[in-house]
Amino acid sequence: MSSTSNKIALFIDGANLYATAKTLGFDIDYKRLLKEFQGRGTLLRAFYYTAIIEDQEYSSIRPLIDWLDYNGYTVVTKATKEFIDASSPNTSTRWCCSPVTAIFVRLWKRCSAAASASRWSRPSPASLR
Repeated sequence: MSSTSNKIALFIDGANLYATAKTLGFDIDYKRLLKEFQGRGTLLRAFYYTAIIEDQEYSSIRPLIDWLDYNGYTVVTKATKEFIDASSPNTSTRWCCSPVTAIFVRLWKRCSAAASASRWSRPSPASLR
């Protein structure tokens, strides 16, 4: 099968990719990453998921998000909410629902509908764990 017949969708968990790269001591070249997947087939879309702290005037991730959006990535952000624990004066928690989970649920439903209409059968949920 030729590489041009492969259809590819790229889903990047921004926070985990950043943390992993930082731990391993290198930077990600997002332009090169996009070109690498474009060279492996037809790149339908490249998603980059990340959380942004709500009510913050400046976010250090904003320049990266803007660059990714301008350079071919579909950026999906979710605002975090900060909760203050009244019982402990110096405790706060930032919480964010995963946008990735919501997208995968929608994709699963679409794939399920398409699979039932075609000759392919979808994998069982147990096989995906």
